Amino acid sequence: MRLRRGTPADAVALAQVHVTARRAAPMPDGVHPEHEVRGWLAARLRADEVWVAHEGTQVLGYARLTDGWLDDLYVRPAAQGRGVGTALLAQAFRARPGGFCLWVFAANAPARAFYAAAGLVELERTDGADNEEREPDVRMAWPGEQPEAFWARLHAELAADVRAVGDDLRARARALAVASDTPFEASLQVTGEPRAEG
Repeated sequence: MRLRRGTPADAVALAQVHVTARRAAPMPDGVHPEHEVRGWLAARLRADEVWVAHEGTQVLGYARLTDGWLDDLYVRPAAQGRGVGTALLAQAFRARPGGFCLWVFAANAPARAFYAAAGLVELERTDGADNEEREPDVRMAWPGEQPEAFWARLHAELAADVRAVGDDLRARARALAVASDTPFEASLQVTGEPRAEG
């Protein structure tokens, strides 16, 4: 088995790996038919860093990386258990020494165990409201060769998100106060009824 960079010519083979690997895994069905996956991967092969595992002309699996993320890692079902996924993940470590995050479906226990065994840690769980399948997922991270810098970057990103939420809430409070001609009070109950004064 060897690894090489992917090219747009790989779109058909990678789409087949993508679709068959998803069908074989304990994860939700994909929401896109294979021809749409082909078109999407053709575009991603032009824009992203993609590594292909192959034996001769047969594609065994692939990994797709973007800035700070391992977006895809799929292995053809018949090639699983032969170290293909491990080789692709090792390539991701080499390609992103500063660390990366990934999303994995909560239902995909084998994938979560695979990543955990390789040193990735769980960061958060969601109800899936933000993914196309609307299925619970787990964000995992590999902190890279300089974990302190990786965690500091994630802390800074979260701080920026918190500031953005705070700015949004303050703007909404101002707009509500203007529209209702009533100062906004955070002490209002969930029902919207003013809290009874003692």
